Amino acid sequence: MARSRDINKELSGVLNELWRLDVNRMKPGVDYKINLQAKAGVVEGRNKASDYARAPLFSYVNEDKLKSIDTYAHFINLLDNYEMATGVAEQVTKDEIQENRLFLDAIMKTEVMKCAHKYLVRKGQAQSDPAQFKSQLYDIWFKLYHRARSGGEDSCGFEHVFVGETKRSTEIMGLHNWVQFYKQEKNKHVDYKGYNARDNKDTPDEDDHLLNLQFSSDGLVKPVGSCFIGVSPEFEMAIFTIVFFMSDKCMTTAKVKVDEYLVEIVVCRIGCSIGTSYPKLICNNDRDH
Repeated sequence: MARSRDINKELSGVLNELWRLDVNRMKPGVDYKINLQAKAGVVEGRNKASDYARAPLFSYVNEDKLKSIDTYAHFINLLDNYEMATGVAEQVTKDEIQENRLFLDAIMKTEVMKCAHKYLVRKGQAQSDPAQFKSQLYDIWFKLYHRARSGGEDSCGFEHVFVGETKRSTEIMGLHNWVQFYKQEKNKHVDYKGYNARDNKDTPDEDDHLLNLQFSSDGLVKPVGSCFIGVSPEFEMAIFTIVFFMSDKCMTTAKVKVDEYLVEIVVCRIGCSIGTSYPKLICNNDRDH
């Protein structure tokens, strides 16, 4: 478990302010309900795992609310814009570019992103002009790059983190967003197999906003995945963007306390863009996300 002296207090303060400002965060038990069921088992061999959760993780989500809040609505429009297999070049249309820009316009109107922007400007890491900052956001999240060695530009930060990817039909990568998980689960593309407990809390609660979990998709198993639950798209974009800009290392791990959660925010770079980013609750069977 992260000790108090390991925690980045300044960053924790900023992220807790973002948490306070996240008025679009969904309320557990009201806007959505999750069914945790049982602890996930150990993956034996390649993509072999017992299913300790017979029912889906999400038993209810208020889809009307997802459609009525601009940032969620524009976010959902982006989820079908990508080819999930790495090594297959992405073909980005003018309509998809416009959808990306509309999403950034929507999140920049929120107090969450305004706060993140002000902080980064104060630290000398972002352009003060909102239009220029949006260009920075576009580059780190939506600019295409090579993830696989073969083929064309096949990936971007947004796709990896929020949509998910597959590697050579053997591995699930990314997919750290609860809305995408819910939609994939609803369409029978994702099978939740159980939760992974954190060191300081053996059993998560159904109102927890951060989970480590195990799932499978198309015959592939992700032993440990992690994601915020119920938070808004702008909240996740804000915290990952801040950690990205505050370090030029290939991999940055920031230990913070957000609300009740001791968590590591992990951000990896590919060139000048986000390669992956996710929140990581400390648990006994941590593996690469």
